[in-house]
Amino acid sequence: MADNGVNKGRRRFLVGATTVVGGVGAVGVAVPFVASWQPSARARAAGAPVKADVSKLEPGQRMVVEWRGKPVWVVYRTPEMVERTEGFDASRLADPDSEVPQQPAYVTGPLRAIKPELGVYIGICTHLGCSPLFRPEPDADDVGTDDWPGGYFCPCHGSRFDLAGRVFRGVPAPTNLEVPPYRFESDDIIVVGEDEETA
Repeated sequence: MADNGVNKGRRRFLVGATTVVGGVGAVGVAVPFVASWQPSARARAAGAPVKADVSKLEPGQRMVVEWRGKPVWVVYRTPEMVERTEGFDASRLADPDSEVPQQPAYVTGPLRAIKPELGVYIGICTHLGCSPLFRPEPDADDVGTDDWPGGYFCPCHGSRFDLAGRVFRGVPAPTNLEVPPYRFESDDIIVVGEDEETA
């Protein structure tokens, strides 16, 4: 069979070069496509831990920080508030011992906090996602219950939580307020979104 003047070496070179250029082009197209699957910088920042300086928080007050688009309450409980919460009649609460896991394993006890005076809770009602009101004073008039120990009241549907975020019996909210992962970087700085065990 005649060669017809075709240079086989040149043909192999051109086929090889075309394959390499095509492969590089495919990688060049694939890299931005695959990179588009990665979360944006804004999305990564939204899930990143946040720091809260509690040095100016007065006893009895609450501050709000945002983490993952949710309000996180940091509450500085007075010794009286701690005593009221620890001594509250647990039979009036739906889950006084936090058996439904709504907090990290290292947050234990009736106060559901690392330090008794500082409670950290996600400020979203576990019923329909409303944001309850902070009613720390005992026997508040607008809460609709006798012997109110102080806590959080959701006026939308009447759910009530004590100062440790534990839900009362007979209200629409099914579980206690969630406690996010958090740790203390120092006496004045709380890091929300980062477990103390992994820091």
